[in-house]
Amino acid sequence: MIKTWWKESVVYQIYPRSFMDSNGDGVGDLRGITSRLDYLKNLGIDVIWLSPVYKSPNDDNGYDVSDYQDIMDEFGTMQDWEELITEIHNRGMKLIMDLVVNHSSDEHVWFQESRKSKDNPYRDYYIWREGQDGHEPNNWVSCFSGSAWQYDEQTGEYYLHLFSKKQPDLNWENPKVRQEVYDMMKWWLDKGIDGFRMDVINFISKVEGLPDAPNHGDSRYAWGGEFFMNGPRIHEFLQEMNREVLSKYECMTVGEMPGVTPDEAVLYTADDRHEVNMVFQFEHMDLDSGPGGKWDLKPWTLHGLKDTMSKWQRELNGRGWNSLYLNNHDQPRLVSRFGDDQRYRLESAKMLATFLHMMQGTPYVYQGEEIGMTNVRFETIEEYQDIETLNMYREKRAEGVPHEQLMKSIYVKGRDNARTPVQWDDSANAGFTTGTPWLKVNPNYTEINAKQAINDPNSVYNYYRQLIQLRKQHEVIVYGDYELILPDHEQIYAYTRTLGNEKLLVICNFFGGEPVFTLPEEIAFGEKELLISNYEVDGAGEIGEIELRPYETRVYKLK
Repeated sequence: MIKTWWKESVVYQIYPRSFMDSNGDGVGDLRGITSRLDYLKNLGIDVIWLSPVYKSPNDDNGYDVSDYQDIMDEFGTMQDWEELITEIHNRGMKLIMDLVVNHSSDEHVWFQESRKSKDNPYRDYYIWREGQDGHEPNNWVSCFSGSAWQYDEQTGEYYLHLFSKKQPDLNWENPKVRQEVYDMMKWWLDKGIDGFRMDVINFISKVEGLPDAPNHGDSRYAWGGEFFMNGPRIHEFLQEMNREVLSKYECMTVGEMPGVTPDEAVLYTADDRHEVNMVFQFEHMDLDSGPGGKWDLKPWTLHGLKDTMSKWQRELNGRGWNSLYLNNHDQPRLVSRFGDDQRYRLESAKMLATFLHMMQGTPYVYQGEEIGMTNVRFETIEEYQDIETLNMYREKRAEGVPHEQLMKSIYVKGRDNARTPVQWDDSANAGFTTGTPWLKVNPNYTEINAKQAINDPNSVYNYYRQLIQLRKQHEVIVYGDYELILPDHEQIYAYTRTLGNEKLLVICNFFGGEPVFTLPEEIAFGEKELLISNYEVDGAGEIGEIELRPYETRVYKLK
């Protein structure tokens, strides 16, 4: 196991629009982030991942980039950005930026040129095709609903957009496109950033000919993922990127890769492959999705969670590297999804954090998670802002799906759950802005906020501080082997981590009952030390049998 700083780090994701507003326009900005850096330093954060702050018309909140080397007006100026990175580095933290290069904005100068004529030098920067029999070039569906193709009258052809129609896909088959991307990456790395989180990076290689996807539904559109996820040239492209750019810098990389398997993740992350350091996989994020996809709700099960997390822990051990997360800007709040955000919010938030941070991999904390922020339930669809949510609602209402059913799905899975402004204190708008926030604040901010949490020794925030400190003190947390125990238990998720003659025992009660934990006989030890727990515990007590309290978690170090 090669030891590196990015394996030992804890990363904090900032969604700038919702983090902190410094000028009262209702939108979070760079100076707002700078003003809160001491809060993150105090938490123990090593690396900040900044979601996109580039120039953008904001069709998909910055994931539609119109200029990769400039800053969005709402977020501030390049001078503000330079002040931010200086202040991050002054505090001994690092900064990674979001790299959004599967697609650009349709307002990017490359696309503006590309659509002018079929013989424009930039035409081949994007994926253009003629229609077929009055229809789109193929039947692929966009990740944001509807066809993945948009007709453009100027040249009478369609362009591919796997996301919004304002996010045309770049043509990675064109070496000029790749060189433009590499030059831009070097520009940012030369400005001092410490790496990249790469947005849907495993979508950049499409199968030649862009064939129709198998159609099993009643719509003429079908999910074409097998033709663009982990495509035929993806490893070639990432190895070229590594060779041309990443290998020349001491930087960290994480690839967002929907649909990736553990074996594929090893190909992406193994040290001798020279691609990326780690991937974001989504298998555990799909445990509560039915056959109809994300919005088709079904209950997650503890067996499903054990199987998925254990598989990734086991199969990447010594072969690749995991990134550990339970929520982000695209996912609902972890305490609302996997815990109990009403009766046992504190206990379940702490248990889930322990469950995740004690695994092998680099943990990611999403803004607000560290104070136990929860999902939100806006009363009307008009109060939601997210393009994915609004597109789905319009499409499903047109198909006759009842409003109440759709709102239930949005309450559980909508991306705006994660995007409500960070709750800093109990003043107006949770201290996020003096103006009108771009997205409504969760009304529970008077009880759940950072000011309260910092001052309460029993808070979720102070528990996260403890967890992060433990990681810095015990190598076994970072590098130890993982082994699931009590695999068939209906309520308890327990596992061990082992490095040399050090062993950790991690016990998590995932529900509101009071099950009994029985230590398997094969786990022998002479001494034990209680490292952390979310209830008062007598550290000297026996651990052969423990009657757990609702959502209780404990971590013991065994020798």
